Amino acid sequence: MQRIAFKMKLFKGYEAEYKKRHNALWPELQELLKQTGISDYSIFLDEQTNDLLGILKLEPGSTLDHLPAHPVMQKWWAFMRDIMETHADFSPVSIPLREVFYME
Repeated sequence: MQRIAFKMKLFKGYEAEYKKRHNALWPELQELLKQTGISDYSIFLDEQTNDLLGILKLEPGSTLDHLPAHPVMQKWWAFMRDIMETHADFSPVSIPLREVFYME
């Protein structure tokens, strides 16, 4: 199982809205993520910097490559663009993080 971590940036003042939107995660998005092989997905907020830290597990042989083109993913990104840093296509500015330690 591959572990993937990344960080994104939430705009100041939208902490509660970000949590609210994720608490009401669309069933079709949740299903898409699971079908892609994603599990154990968490997002943490650094309240001092408004950095979001995402951590997920990806099943062996699975890839995230097709997610950006999926209509549900594009719809979610458009829905979230007003509260976080995004690229021109509304995908979140996401910086991959390199694992330097792991303890099971």
